Amino acid sequence: MREILWVTLLAFALSVPLCAAAIPLLRKLGAGQNILHYVKEHANKSGTPTMGGLAFISAACIAALAFCLRGDKPFFVALAVGIGYLLVGFLDDMLKKRRGDNLGLRPYQKIIFQLAVALIAGIYCCAEGLTVLRIPYTGYALDIGWWMLPLGVFVFVATVNGVNLTDGLDGLAGSVSAVFFLFLGALVFMQAGSGDLSLLAFALAGALLGYLIFNTNRASVFMGDTGSLSLGGFAASIALFSGNALVIPVLGGAFVLSSISVILQVIYYKRTGKRIFLMAPIHHHFQEKGYSEAKIAYTYAALTAVAGATLFLPFV
Repeated sequence: MREILWVTLLAFALSVPLCAAAIPLLRKLGAGQNILHYVKEHANKSGTPTMGGLAFISAACIAALAFCLRGDKPFFVALAVGIGYLLVGFLDDMLKKRRGDNLGLRPYQKIIFQLAVALIAGIYCCAEGLTVLRIPYTGYALDIGWWMLPLGVFVFVATVNGVNLTDGLDGLAGSVSAVFFLFLGALVFMQAGSGDLSLLAFALAGALLGYLIFNTNRASVFMGDTGSLSLGGFAASIALFSGNALVIPVLGGAFVLSSISVILQVIYYKRTGKRIFLMAPIHHHFQEKGYSEAKIAYTYAALTAVAGATLFLPFV
């Protein structure tokens, strides 16, 4: 229990100076965000340093390694997968910077990279016997064997893109992800009594809390795809390797909502030429309705906390 507190505090303590140092460095390197022309409310954010994910992910990894230097294999694979998705996001952000637009990797290139990392993680699960699915709110678990491969690939791709789509307002993806990792870490700890995956989750939560000091409205730095893809990779890894893949739709409801709103918007528009939402993902719809970015971020984070709290009902 003491390790949980210390790893969270260490990650926070590392994240704050790293993020503070990254802002002028990223600005000097010209790593400013290119704002989509149709998001008029964000026009004044153009040029805000991005790729801040490099700072807080580094803080989380250093803190986790400090406590888990002799960690188990799932911990190190989760670390590698998260860094793998960070590299995909970094490449995407670098291409945006070089081209001076908001396109980066082409969609098919991004999905190929994502699938490659997801396949490796899925094969690892099957090879190491990490094929158990815990059923939320019950004491039951199922061993699905090699069916974990297709499920794992789906979980990774869906989670990574869900977090990426949620990263659209100041403090939104950061606050939701911080709450997500706090509750996921606590759940894994309750199930296992300890565990390096749990400490990794708490390290990510602590690092995100440090990052939010610079990312709440109005943000001084954005996480970029560097941060959002990596967070999705870590979320899927910790959940999948601990048998909690089915927890993601509950605890990661904000990510699911972002993804579904985009899918529905695209399908409906192609069929009717009309839109369901004023703008998708749905957090932009709320912004168009007049809600502030801070209010939307706080509400999303609060609802994530409520959803997370329900997962502990079986332990009461």
